[in-house]
Amino acid sequence: MELSIHSDEHFMKEALKQAAIAAEEGEIPVGAVVVANKTIIARAYNQTERLGDPTAHAEMLALTAATNYLGTKYLSDCSLYVTLEPCGMCAGALYWSQLGKLVYAAADDRRGFMTINPNMLHPKTEVKRGPFADEAGSMVTTFFQKLRGK
Repeated sequence: MELSIHSDEHFMKEALKQAAIAAEEGEIPVGAVVVANKTIIARAYNQTERLGDPTAHAEMLALTAATNYLGTKYLSDCSLYVTLEPCGMCAGALYWSQLGKLVYAAADDRRGFMTINPNMLHPKTEVKRGPFADEAGSMVTTFFQKLRGK
């Protein structure tokens, strides 16, 4: 199957590349990209260890980069592609940014916003689960297995 360069699958593959960088650096492998007008305007991966900052999640860093790029705090015309379902903190930030569309790959049944409160996002935010949920979930599972020596 050939991917369109403007498809959800294409942009999620770019987020997976960011997650791989996080894994290489010993971070939880979560990657994110923000897209506006069919163009990636921000890329980020988890950097909580590198920055010593518990808020340095891929989504938070991508949102900051995107708002700086656009010069606005609102991302209503943007889409965020992230490899793992956002946590409550990130979902709150997505709410305040009025994100237009969220596409996430793997669910986070422990800390994901859908478990905490599925209504945490802005009411106008479109939400889509998948693609590449298996690949993204496997990256996280493998990371924690290695971390715990299993």
